[in-house]
Amino acid sequence: MEFQNSMQESCYNKVAVWMRELFGKFPCARPDVPGLGLFMGSALVEVLVFPWGEDDAIINTRSYVVTGAELTPDLMLFLLKENSQMLFGAFGVDEHGDILFEHSIVGSTCDQKELESSVNAVLQVADDYDDIIVQKWGGERALDRIQ
Repeated sequence: MEFQNSMQESCYNKVAVWMRELFGKFPCARPDVPGLGLFMGSALVEVLVFPWGEDDAIINTRSYVVTGAELTPDLMLFLLKENSQMLFGAFGVDEHGDILFEHSIVGSTCDQKELESSVNAVLQVADDYDDIIVQKWGGERALDRIQ
């Protein structure tokens, strides 16, 4: 794993400790990028630490909620309307057409409670919405993809 600035490395080390304190042995470190993964229900959440400029980092909590859904105008409108109701984070669609939900916070000012709130918000939304989306528009939840 490679870091692009010292704050990214420091932030990752801080996040790794906090994730284990908050979620026990369940967070799994990614070997390729500074990040950890965690399952809850049918959702997989990743907490990734990206560099931000020369001397800061961003903690990005994300979940690929559904892959392979039919991206109809109806689904896009649903996601946009749901975004307006979210307290933390927003839905998006990546370059492969997969639906994700993510929330980002500043690494240098983050504390353990803020990280916990971010992770729990993304976990809860992903676990709630994956079933709703799959039922109406098809696709697979994270749990379906690994079975």
